Amino acid sequence: MHVPDGFLDAPTSIATGAVAVVAVGVALRGARRELDDKTAPLAGLVAAFVFATQMLNFPVGAGTSGHLMGGALAAVLVGPWTGVLCVSVVLIVQSLLFADGGITALGTNILLMAVTTVLVGWFVSRVLIKVLPKRVGMVAPAAAIGAFLSVPAAAAVFTALYAVGGTADISLTTLATAMLGWHTVIGLGEGAITFLAVGAILSVRPDLVYAARGVISERDLVIKPKESVA
Repeated sequence: MHVPDGFLDAPTSIATGAVAVVAVGVALRGARRELDDKTAPLAGLVAAFVFATQMLNFPVGAGTSGHLMGGALAAVLVGPWTGVLCVSVVLIVQSLLFADGGITALGTNILLMAVTTVLVGWFVSRVLIKVLPKRVGMVAPAAAIGAFLSVPAAAAVFTALYAVGGTADISLTTLATAMLGWHTVIGLGEGAITFLAVGAILSVRPDLVYAARGVISERDLVIKPKESVA
C-alpha cells in the first residue's frame, strides 16, 4: 500500500502529512506510559519484523502496492501508541533509504499504515478481548480478527483520499475494486500471521503481550478458597 509521489495532489498530501505529524506526536506522549523493561526490547523486534514483511510487496494497480502491514500485530504486542511509532519508523526508513513510498507521500503512508491499521486493529482486538471469555488463549484470535479488519480499513481510507485528491489516470471504481479486493485477501494473510505470532509468544511469555496484560491481571486476582483447617 505504499503510495508514491504525485499519486495524490499537494493539498491532500499536505493534509495527510499534518495529520501524521499530530498522530506521531500524540503517540510519543502515549508511548511513555506503555514502554517498560519488557515492552522496549520487544518494540525493536516488532519494528524489525514489520520492516521485513513490508519489504515483500506486489503491485495492486496504478502505482500502488500490496503487502502485509503489521500494524495490528504491533499494537497487540507493544501497545497502540508504541505500535504507531514502530510502524512510522519503518515507513520513514523505507522511504528515505529504499525509495519504497514517496517522500512527499510519507504522511499519507503513515496515516494509512501506522495510524489506521494500528488503531483499527487495537480497537477491534480490545473489544473482542473484553467480550470473549477472560482467557489468555482468546487474545490471539482477537488479535487475528483485528489484523484482518485493519487491512481493508486502510484500503478504504486510501480510496477516500483518492476520491478527494487523486491525480492518477484511473477511475475511482476501478481503484476501489482493486484496493479493497486485494487487501481483503491480504487481510486474511495478515490475520493468520498475527494469530501465529501472538499465539507463539503467549505460549511461552504471555506477560510480554501488551494486550494480554489485562486478562492476566484479572486471572491473577481470582482468590482461591482457603483450605479448611482440620
